[in-house]
Amino acid sequence: MPKIRIYELSKETGVGVKALIAKFKEIGIEVKNNPSAGIDASDAEKLKEYLKKSGETAKEVPKETAAKPAEKAQVKKKEEPKKEEPKKAAPEPPKAEVTPVPKEIVKEVPEEPVVKHSKKNWRGGGETEEEIRILDIPKNIPITELAVMLGISATEIVKDLFLKKNMAVNMNNDIEYAVAAEVAEERGFMTQEAPEIDILEQLAEEEFEDEEEDEGDRAERPPVVVVMGHVDHGKTSLLDTIRRSHVTAGEAGGITQHIGAYTVNVGEKLVTFLDTPGHEAFTAMRMRGAQVTDIAVLVVAADDGVMPQTIEAINHAKAAGVEIIVAINKIDKPSANIDRVKQELTEYGILVEDWGGEIISVPVSAVKKQGIKELLDTILLVAEMKELRANPNKRAKGTVIEALLDKGRGSVATVLIQDGTVSVGDPVVVGSTYGRIRAMTNDKGEKVQTAGPSMPVEVLGLSDVPLAGDLFYVTKNERQARHLSESVVAKERQDMIKGTLQKISLDDLFSQIQLGTVKDLNIVVKADVQGSVEAVKMSLEKLSNEEVRIRTLHGGVGAITESDVMLASASNAIIIGFNVRPEPVAKSIAETEQVDIRLYRVIYNTIEGITAAMKGMLDPIFEEKVLGQAEIRKLFKASGIGTIGGSYVTSGKITKNAKIRIIRDGKVIYDGELDGLRRGKDDAKEVLQGFECGITFNKFNDIKEKDIVEAYVMEEIPR
Repeated sequence: MPKIRIYELSKETGVGVKALIAKFKEIGIEVKNNPSAGIDASDAEKLKEYLKKSGETAKEVPKETAAKPAEKAQVKKKEEPKKEEPKKAAPEPPKAEVTPVPKEIVKEVPEEPVVKHSKKNWRGGGETEEEIRILDIPKNIPITELAVMLGISATEIVKDLFLKKNMAVNMNNDIEYAVAAEVAEERGFMTQEAPEIDILEQLAEEEFEDEEEDEGDRAERPPVVVVMGHVDHGKTSLLDTIRRSHVTAGEAGGITQHIGAYTVNVGEKLVTFLDTPGHEAFTAMRMRGAQVTDIAVLVVAADDGVMPQTIEAINHAKAAGVEIIVAINKIDKPSANIDRVKQELTEYGILVEDWGGEIISVPVSAVKKQGIKELLDTILLVAEMKELRANPNKRAKGTVIEALLDKGRGSVATVLIQDGTVSVGDPVVVGSTYGRIRAMTNDKGEKVQTAGPSMPVEVLGLSDVPLAGDLFYVTKNERQARHLSESVVAKERQDMIKGTLQKISLDDLFSQIQLGTVKDLNIVVKADVQGSVEAVKMSLEKLSNEEVRIRTLHGGVGAITESDVMLASASNAIIIGFNVRPEPVAKSIAETEQVDIRLYRVIYNTIEGITAAMKGMLDPIFEEKVLGQAEIRKLFKASGIGTIGGSYVTSGKITKNAKIRIIRDGKVIYDGELDGLRRGKDDAKEVLQGFECGITFNKFNDIKEKDIVEAYVMEEIPR
């Protein structure tokens, strides 16, 4: 019997998806809470009969109808006197979560510290002795702070950790959540890991905690959609078709060079789109704790299939926890194969609804404008299921999408408003900078006076250029903005100096396993060919044991890029490079972000290195020191000598006794020694930057123009 999708039935009956699912439950038919779920035609007929008898129409379900933010604000103002019922029902949810425990357990819990920290450190609906205290413990917590939360002395915790866990710590040390949770649970407390909060968000909450908000003030907001996928698969062209404008016309070579944020009208509703250059900025914002997107549209070309950046996009979207919709683009091409794309997606955990999964896929053609309406309808359906709401009648907060310094206008920041409304003249704080908004423009370049939830705007008037992912808050006055900005700078400096918890590395892996601070060892694998990627991933994941589980976040082919380092930094991962090298920019960022990059040429060396690190038996470190690089610009043949590479030293120096590697397209093709180094007709011991030289290699002649010659030495560093 043919199946009917819930969203198709919703269009036919004129009843919203949420209301439709509720009606099915009323007549005793269980359906999935998913707009793309299939139902039998007989069940659909039963529902239609039920709707006819009850006289239900789309007009009688006002919550499901589309309304613009401005209209909702007016409706809210008219209905303000009728708020008695929600206020009565508000206290009920916390009571439902309370679970009584035996009094003998509760009596051991001191009352005073719990009352003192009730607002921020526990929740459970009240302060009676018959309720379990649930402590919100951060990922890392100072022992002194935990002692205050538990109402005991810090010395008692230090003693417990030494006797029961063999941990030698003092009261000024931080401990991981898992250790703190055990200490708390031994004393009758339940715990949960508190979400990581941005420094500015934490300060702003303290400043703005007097602002009360009624659930009735929250109105429906437009969804924020990020468009991701492989280069040249049609991300910007698809968005261009949706906007009916020409974004690519102003881009160099037709490739998106920056992040764009655009709002489009879909019927009576609005949708905000983010167009990203790859995934670097998307990861940067997630790394800083800024979850700005609700839905990710994964664009895959039907004639090209799943490519390396497509895999990266899938991994980034999954790590960020956003809903995924697959847009299979370029279906108008003769070589298009939609089924092949769907099959390739299953290899990376994306199972579309046609194949029994829950992820919606939409075939589209940005050029022929096919499937665009279906894609937009799908976005609105997914947004409806997520019930996205925000309060437009409060001071605004949002996130910086991109920022730059313009010679004529000064600091310019593109901000996505997430809650509240911002107006020209408002004092604001953005990360470690602050100011007063002088002017705002929307995505069409028009000047606007106000901006509400999910609206992207360019703002002028900040004292400095903020970073992508910085939080944006409207403050009471400029004095408060300056105070918050200075507090953020002070806290960032304090955290930098503190630096107790470094990024995980193989050198200290064993000690962290012993302390119980490492449960998952995240790895990013890059190799010269796809077969090596799979082999390294499988070999490393087999090393998992009861103490630590090895998880591969991403595996790809080619040089280690900036995107790989950003992903590793955001996920506290180690990068394993197999027969590849990091790009110069990636290497610099890895040093700044303290990301451990390990390079190997033989697979068993990779396995031995990780195994030894897990057992705390690593050999002395041999640190590689790069002396310099040269570029081969011309080839010469000489009888009895072989191929001579006419080279130009681009950085550092090339010395005759150094080890040499040749890099071609980011891959190492030779690692050995020099056979000869000449300046003109004379032999040379070294050639400095800016000079030309002739180079020959020991038993290797397969060199080409534009190959990079890298000279390095290995220096032993005892542990």
